[in-house]
Amino acid sequence: MDLVAITEEKVQALESVFLQQEQADCPVVHRFAPGIYIREVSIPADVFSIGHYQKTIHLNIMLKGRVLLVNPDGSKTELVAPQTFVSGPGRKIGYIIEDMVWQNVYATDETDVEKLEAMFLDKSATWQEHQKHQNLLLSFDHSEDVADYYMAIEQYGFDHATVRQQTENEADQIDFPHGGYKVMLSSSKIEGKGLFATGNISAGETIAPARIDGKRTPAGRYTNHAKNPNAMMVLLDNGDINLVAKRNILGCKGGNLGEEITIDYRQALSLAIRRN
Repeated sequence: MDLVAITEEKVQALESVFLQQEQADCPVVHRFAPGIYIREVSIPADVFSIGHYQKTIHLNIMLKGRVLLVNPDGSKTELVAPQTFVSGPGRKIGYIIEDMVWQNVYATDETDVEKLEAMFLDKSATWQEHQKHQNLLLSFDHSEDVADYYMAIEQYGFDHATVRQQTENEADQIDFPHGGYKVMLSSSKIEGKGLFATGNISAGETIAPARIDGKRTPAGRYTNHAKNPNAMMVLLDNGDINLVAKRNILGCKGGNLGEEITIDYRQALSLAIRRN
């Protein structure tokens, strides 16, 4: 049987059709260790998956599942976990036969996921156009959140300029410590950048440390205010502060980000006063 090469043009045409369909849950966990970034995605069975273009040679670890990959020449390769192999630049396309957990392993000291995606992934013009459309559809009116933000800071004797100055103070900011996180920074419809779920987060689950030894992590720096937030700050016995989910928070569907994680600044400010 003659094989038909899978060109990028054909992939993007297929991608365009698939992006119009309901997207599957594809939670992503970001894991960090010294000099290593692991992007771990879980994809359920009976899903056809088209990955972003990988820019570099990197290590792949298939922890769980079974998948039928479509190769660039049109042939097919079935992979059954556990599998570990090195792959070069390109896109992975395949049908998930059994629930799969797949890790891409990169050598880097960078911990900002938004920067990491720009470094290692090339997102197609088709996907980017779809994202623009999705952003327009998801442009909720956050005027109540913004108005409530001003009320919250006024209650504690602050104005926006003072809050902005403190927020942008880099003297007390640190990266997340090494570990695994279901969040990343991205542009927020509420204000500037915000913290977004990439993996599904359960009510009561610790999302990330927000303050360690008096220093703010990205969770302490970028979590935006909302009138009805989905998370809260929790003071630990040692004086550190964690960001914790108040309810279930949805992560990535397909290649789309999950919910923005938000808190009530009143609760966070009262916690800061208690801490001090």
